[in-house]
Amino acid sequence: MTQPDFEIALRAKIDNKTKPLGALGRLESLAAQVARLQGTLSPTMQSCQLTIFAADHGIAQSGVSAYPSEVTRQMVLNFASGGAAANIFCAVNDVALRVVNAGVLGGAFGSGAVLDRPIAEGTANSLTGPAMTHAQRDAALSQGRILGQDGTADAVVFGEMGIGNSSSATLIAHFLTGLDVASLAGRGTGLDDAGLAAKRSLLTKAAARCRGLSDPAEVLAEYGGFEIAMIVGAILAAAESRRIVLIDGFIASAAALIAVRMQPETRKAMVFAHRSTEPGHGAILTALKADPLLDLGLRLGEGTGAVLAWPLLKSAVAMLNDMASFETAGVSGKA
Repeated sequence: MTQPDFEIALRAKIDNKTKPLGALGRLESLAAQVARLQGTLSPTMQSCQLTIFAADHGIAQSGVSAYPSEVTRQMVLNFASGGAAANIFCAVNDVALRVVNAGVLGGAFGSGAVLDRPIAEGTANSLTGPAMTHAQRDAALSQGRILGQDGTADAVVFGEMGIGNSSSATLIAHFLTGLDVASLAGRGTGLDDAGLAAKRSLLTKAAARCRGLSDPAEVLAEYGGFEIAMIVGAILAAAESRRIVLIDGFIASAAALIAVRMQPETRKAMVFAHRSTEPGHGAILTALKADPLLDLGLRLGEGTGAVLAWPLLKSAVAMLNDMASFETAGVSGKA
């Protein structure tokens, strides 16, 4: 079937369901996106997996977060024991969960509940120099690709945990959108007004090191985190495998922006789950021409917003596959 014929058949299949034209709104466009990505009028959307990548950031030592770096490791242990929001939402929505140590301070976890793939124990401080070497960036991208293409899930979510990573995402957004750092920086883990002002000042100083930088791979090396780099690699591989990638909040969207700038075709696999309260997220969504499914006032990360959007994606495909047509149901169409 040629692409024009496929589009005609897809539109007819959706429009002939027992409903007024367009009555299921975004669910119809979601179903169509999955059908196009999988190249079939009867796509599959039964399983979803969340991978949480965790890593520490050198810039956190400069005071850009309300929490100390040791919280990253503590939260990984919380994921491993099933106590985080991501664990709860995955359990409720039948989403598989795995946790990856991409570069957490304190060394390997040595636990079956955590996949140890560290590039190093945290990045360098991007306030004074590159966050990672080119070799480290490439290793993180490669490891992300490996994890993004394995498994059999129809849809994947790549979450993150890393104290200081909203600062990395802010700097990535600054260089790839051209917007001012101060307008993009948010409260992250809950900074007060004084803390936010200090964060904006520090990030403005960090950005001044590389004025005019726009190459996405270079931006990633200069200001990213190991977990962000692994998410970029995972998105690229998952998209190449024709899997839907449910994009979470601010940090995951920063990784998505890098992935799209590196490989524009990747955008076709992305479904943006929700709008974060972080101001930088709105700028990234605009740059990616993305209209997220949910707006719940979330700013947690971990992949939580994307997991909450999974039932919508699954329902959209079930509608395409299982909902009766006017003909099969014996229902009269529009007069």
